[in-house]
Amino acid sequence: MNTIYKSTAFLFLANYPFMMKRLIILPFLAILFSFSNWHYNLQEAQQIAQQKHRCILLNFSGSDWCGPCIRLHKEIFASPVFTQFADTALVMVNADFPRMGKNQLPAKQQAINDALADKYNSRGAFPLTVLLDANGKVLQEWDGFPKGSVDGFISDVKAAMNVIPN
Repeated sequence: MNTIYKSTAFLFLANYPFMMKRLIILPFLAILFSFSNWHYNLQEAQQIAQQKHRCILLNFSGSDWCGPCIRLHKEIFASPVFTQFADTALVMVNADFPRMGKNQLPAKQQAINDALADKYNSRGAFPLTVLLDANGKVLQEWDGFPKGSVDGFISDVKAAMNVIPN
């Protein structure tokens, strides 16, 4: 019995650096997967929204420079409650405008985001969240970080979705 404990302790200590790397990587993976349901092209999102009879939530963010944008993604969009709601009711689109050179988008994606900004965010507000119907018609806008809780924001989105004529 004693040798089992010694060998387990040895394996743990021998693999400690490897295990620490995994523990350090886990939070980054959680953030990555929180963006897994996001789309980056409105036309593709519209096709999905039309097929699934959903609305589109378009978010304009500055992922590496806009504090309220980062907070919005972390506290609202990545929350389990919002993710569960979005998975069943929305098609999510992110139009990101990073400033740091290392985070620059490919030219094609930047052109897509610029076109979205020309149409839906001509004021250049960050963050700006826009609820659209499946055809791209604006139903509601939220300028800045939403006031209140995640549940409050979900309630606001649901109320705006109920305005859609049948």
